Amino acid sequence: QVQLVESGGGLVQPGGSLRLSCAASGRTFNRYSMAWFRQAPGKEREFVASINWSGGSTFYADSVKGRFAISRDNAKNTMYLQMDTLKPEDTANYACAATQRAPAMRSNLYDYWGQGTQVTVSS
Repeated sequence: QVQLVESGGGLVQPGGSLRLSCAASGRTFNRYSMAWFRQAPGKEREFVASINWSGGSTFYADSVKGRFAISRDNAKNTMYLQMDTLKPEDTANYACAATQRAPAMRSNLYDYWGQGTQVTVSS
């Protein structure tokens, strides 16, 4: 089992940057594929990015490709999401998720979730 805690959210102006972190408990972090999802008020949860256990394989939603970068540091039991060139439509609660399956875009394939961190992009 793994517990996940996100941090790094906040208020940023359009065009700005933020880096989110997802800290995992336990000693088996490197056995999990990880992902970021986001949910805006009144909208369904949306896949953002995923990364495999080693960090060697990543995948992004079209809406964030070229602006966001997912990474992980297994020695620190932490995953990151670097978000650049932020847009107002990126405003959402961002949650990290873990699964022992291969990385996927479907949220129901992830077994463990953090509480989320709010990102607001506004001038």
